[in-house]
Amino acid sequence: MNFDGQIVVKAPRPAVFEKLSNPRFFASCIEGVGDLQEIDPTHFTAVLETRVAYIRFKFNISVEIAESEAPHRIVAKSEGTPMGVVGRLTSTSTATLSEADGETTVAYSIEVALTGKLGSIGQPVLRSKAKELERQFAANLKAAFEPVNP
Repeated sequence: MNFDGQIVVKAPRPAVFEKLSNPRFFASCIEGVGDLQEIDPTHFTAVLETRVAYIRFKFNISVEIAESEAPHRIVAKSEGTPMGVVGRLTSTSTATLSEADGETTVAYSIEVALTGKLGSIGQPVLRSKAKELERQFAANLKAAFEPVNP
């Protein structure tokens, strides 16, 4: 499955890149991510708990920052193994940042492959869950740059 889209953030590109490059911030933008551990500056592990349709999943996730070209592009590769279910999730995510008029556009592309029981759930259900996660991530990223009202 492939997902593409754009998120427009009212902030300069270097500031957005810095936030997206921070694993703790990035993880905080995804509902259900916890127990983030840094293995080294480009490798991390975490636990993702989520519900897809009527099934609750808990994944052990490993992430590698495969490419980081400040402040233009970030590529991350992820692999997840669900606890208690046979299957595997792998993904490659690419974010390319461009700036115009003080706003940054984050163009992203995510390629996801699912095997085992995960793959049998069905693409329409998984697409729906991915869109929900995308909306939450975009809202959290934008909120990080909104002015705080005193």
